[in-house]
Amino acid sequence: MRRHSLPVWLLTAASLLLYPASALAQRPGGGGGGGGAPRPDVNRQDQNLPDVARVDDRKVLKDATMGALIQVALGKLAVEKGSKDAVKQFGQKMIDDYSKASDELKQVAEAGHVTVPDAVDSKHQSRVDKLAKLSGAEFDKAYIKDQLKYHQQNVRELQEEAQYGSVAEVRNFTSKVLPTMQQHLELVKDLNKSKKL
Repeated sequence: MRRHSLPVWLLTAASLLLYPASALAQRPGGGGGGGGAPRPDVNRQDQNLPDVARVDDRKVLKDATMGALIQVALGKLAVEKGSKDAVKQFGQKMIDDYSKASDELKQVAEAGHVTVPDAVDSKHQSRVDKLAKLSGAEFDKAYIKDQLKYHQQNVRELQEEAQYGSVAEVRNFTSKVLPTMQQHLELVKDLNKSKKL
């Protein structure tokens, strides 16, 4: 029943918590969380890279960066196309939060010698394009619906990680940041219930 990947903001924060950018390049290799033996899926030349740059973690880091880029793109649409101040303000909050996350992810990736996307790819662009075709009240409703679904999923994943996560540091950190994500979800729920939309 475990989910496929960590929510983007959790990965960012956990990566920075576990692997500060200043230490990434200096951290010797070793197995992630257990006895220091190299993982069999790691090339010999990669054994000196931090865990964040290992094969599986590279994909998660790239996916997390893409998620942040999508949230920024959608937030920009909300500021531009939203008709209600509350929607525009929420969009701006997403721009601010996920721009910071994206910058931090890029720093972690650079220190770990991982190439991450710098723009929304064609696979995910359709989500942005769908909302870009809308404006005014129609946009507001569709954007809030999209954000409600996104944040509900992230809170579920976060709760699972806090309860069942296999890495103690990430599990503990998840428990600390869960209230912030729940607060974001409550903001979206309030917007969704608003008679003004």
